[in-house]
Amino acid sequence: MRLTHTERNHLRTLLARYLSDEQVQQMRQYTQHGAVSTYDHCANVARVSYWANRRLKLGADEQALVTGALLHDFYLYDWHRKGDGSHRLHGFRHAARACENARKQFRIGLREQEIIRTHMWPLTLRAVPTSREACIVCAADKYCSLMETLFRRTGGAPICA
Repeated sequence: MRLTHTERNHLRTLLARYLSDEQVQQMRQYTQHGAVSTYDHCANVARVSYWANRRLKLGADEQALVTGALLHDFYLYDWHRKGDGSHRLHGFRHAARACENARKQFRIGLREQEIIRTHMWPLTLRAVPTSREACIVCAADKYCSLMETLFRRTGGAPICA
């Protein structure tokens, strides 16, 4: 899933406001899957979502799509650490926390909020994606999570890029 040079630049432009944010950059310090940071995972999901929307001519709102994709795991903690128990049931709870963090930090719109809140479906049975953008990100997240878990157990080049 390769983007053209023009597409990569357009994607960077769409995400510039978020990529330069200190809290978004903080996601680099948390592990997501294998050797993949939460930041890299979210960037992978944004790239795959953007690619799928373009190549499959899905007609999604590109700004909402890539914003929701980049911020879908904006929960800002390492879910692998046991500690005080606040990360228990991470799979069920982190989408709401990521949505709240993104809403507070960036004042994102309702469409972006839906993308973030519903990206864990079908694990979260009551949070069903209904918009085109939320469905794309939900599918891209599953694809990237699988690829990262199976093939990025150690360092190396991004596989969803």
